[in-house]
Amino acid sequence: MQDLILELTKEPKIAYFSMEIGVHNDIPTYSGGLGVLAGDTIRSGADLKLPMVAVTLMCRKGYFVQELDSSGKQSEHPVIWDPADYMKLLPYRVMVQIEGRDVQVQAWLYTVKSLTGGSIPVLFLDTDLAANAPEHREITASLYGGDKTYRLKQEIVLGIGGVRMLHELEFEIKKYHMNEGHASFLLLELLNRFKKPIEDVWDEKLVWDKSSVKNLCVFTTHTPVEAGHDKFPYDLVMKTMGEIVPLSLLQELAGRDGLNMTLLALNLSRYINGVAKKHGEVSKSMFPGYEIYAITNGVHSFTWTCDSFKKIYDKYLPGWANEPELFVRIGRIPDEEIWNAHAEAKQGLMSYVLEKTGVELSADVLTFGFARRATAYKRADLIFRDLQRLEQIGSGRIQIIYAGKAHPRDIPGKQLIENIFAYKEKLKDRLKIVYLQNYNMEIALKIISGVDVWLNTPLRPLEASGTSGMKATHNGVMNFSVLDGWWIEGHIEDFTGWSIGAAPQELTPGADADDRDAEDLYHKLEHTILPLYYGDRHMWVRMMQNAIGKNAYYFNSHRMMRRYVTDAYIR
Repeated sequence: MQDLILELTKEPKIAYFSMEIGVHNDIPTYSGGLGVLAGDTIRSGADLKLPMVAVTLMCRKGYFVQELDSSGKQSEHPVIWDPADYMKLLPYRVMVQIEGRDVQVQAWLYTVKSLTGGSIPVLFLDTDLAANAPEHREITASLYGGDKTYRLKQEIVLGIGGVRMLHELEFEIKKYHMNEGHASFLLLELLNRFKKPIEDVWDEKLVWDKSSVKNLCVFTTHTPVEAGHDKFPYDLVMKTMGEIVPLSLLQELAGRDGLNMTLLALNLSRYINGVAKKHGEVSKSMFPGYEIYAITNGVHSFTWTCDSFKKIYDKYLPGWANEPELFVRIGRIPDEEIWNAHAEAKQGLMSYVLEKTGVELSADVLTFGFARRATAYKRADLIFRDLQRLEQIGSGRIQIIYAGKAHPRDIPGKQLIENIFAYKEKLKDRLKIVYLQNYNMEIALKIISGVDVWLNTPLRPLEASGTSGMKATHNGVMNFSVLDGWWIEGHIEDFTGWSIGAAPQELTPGADADDRDAEDLYHKLEHTILPLYYGDRHMWVRMMQNAIGKNAYYFNSHRMMRRYVTDAYIR
């Protein structure tokens, strides 16, 4: 084991901290886009042989297993899994203080390995030790579970425990990259490591070297939704964490009225970025006075390309997996082979749907996919705004596949799923709709590669980036999406896909946004998309090529990581 640790720590590293990381479908330490992006970040880092180490939480009960009854009512169950099946327990422990008591933290090691020879260690922090009190053993049990106190405890373990574990393992860290504000407590640990005693005539006092901490830190913010930024009242912070640094200093850095994790990161990071150009602008409006850049997200090309497309890419674009820019040469692949690769993926999805739901979908019918977290602003039910019109346009000519979990405490999100089930029942004789339960990485790949069109209808400007649509493009699937997040950059009308609604100008959507967007959706569905799909195979395949050659070529995590290296890590 000592030899392994020496090998891992032999060169300085970028430490990448994320509350959730999706490294493997069956390791349930992710809930959705943030965690899957973190996994793609690490996979590309390994492909590119970047010197990185990742830190996250164990989540022994996972996010949850989703069960939907016949009416769409969601219930949640713990995930049953054993970390020993996938990773090694390291013989090291560190201590954090929670509620005035010592809490021991151990780390499990999972290594992401690339065919290029690169590898990145991922440390999963775990408090489930016999030495800890029962309530503290549960801190790393459930991802995003519990109340504010539970979340605060998790973020103490991630940030403070994470830095201490890296120090215990003797990693030399060149930069700390916080993937969202959940990890911001690492800054407090760093402040204490950089505090200096200064003697003057009257007394000895401590000075916290904020500049040194700042030079070490990179912060990526992911949410343009105010509620998405973690905030904790100071009385709860003092009770749970104690005075890690003087309260006056914490208030200076994280806000007077309460501890804002995003504000803490903004004040102590040399490089700050949003995850799309538009999101960078929105973040500047939310946090005026801060210099916020934009590095648009990407997805790991090899992970999110289905087998049938991998085969034709290997044949015509050798090296594509590690050089996604080769997608620009998509014209080398004959139309027929692109269509056949898609048909194979689509038939696989139809078979999966039949197996899981008993519903027989037709591979000849235009199929839309909508799979993402079930929450109100994503407006999964926008397409049903005018049922009569939808029937007139799409009866027998379209089918829709849904998937996605609602957070256990997101009542409107749960209601959204039930609404879709109700629409499914109303339209069952005219338009087929299925909802696949327990959405995960494996199901995601089946859907994003097997549908014909990827539908995305968020209320702008609340989509920070969105990565599911990027995954779809790797499989020749066009996007039909509101102009928000990455789609503002990837959209070329009637070339890479289609927009929904108005241009992305307003920072606050108008009251009539639902009506306007639904009207545009119906109009383009009836007059553009359906005629093209059923009437002009040649142009449809040409658009599939455009999606690959213009979108997949750019919106990949290899390009994203190269930008992080040049813009953030070596500054």
